Amino acid sequence: MKYARLTKEQFEELTQEFTNFLATQSIDKAEWDQIKLEKPEVAEQELDVFSDLIWESVLTKAEYLEHFSKNHIFIFQAFDTYINSIVLKSLVPEVDFLTKEGLQWLSDNMFTDTIEMKVGKKQFTDERNSSLFALIQQGAFLSDGQLYKQINSIIES
Repeated sequence: MKYARLTKEQFEELTQEFTNFLATQSIDKAEWDQIKLEKPEVAEQELDVFSDLIWESVLTKAEYLEHFSKNHIFIFQAFDTYINSIVLKSLVPEVDFLTKEGLQWLSDNMFTDTIEMKVGKKQFTDERNSSLFALIQQGAFLSDGQLYKQINSIIES
């Protein structure tokens, strides 16, 4: 596998897509049930191939990612060959960005000397989608980019 197998919940959400995937291989429900019983290793391979297809599609469309930890917020905008990042760090150790109060504190203190802000750009050394997947495995999640756009527009002005 290139990425990771989808969770049971993700497969349940994508039941129709998985059915269509099997249909492209001329596998109907009866045959799929038979494969699961008689050739579980083949069923596992089909689940893995489908998972990789879904991940590839999602990552290809991905543009913004965010990763929050207690004292840091990492926000990213991905392009074809590179990724831009904005890192916000609280210099007040008791602030917790994983809480509503911590995010309110960030909003109130964004442009004070209690927030360290770094902007970066990095060329992808690995394939783009693999690089984005690595960020997801480290705790990042896909986003609509609102936070990145807001902070980036403030930085640029």
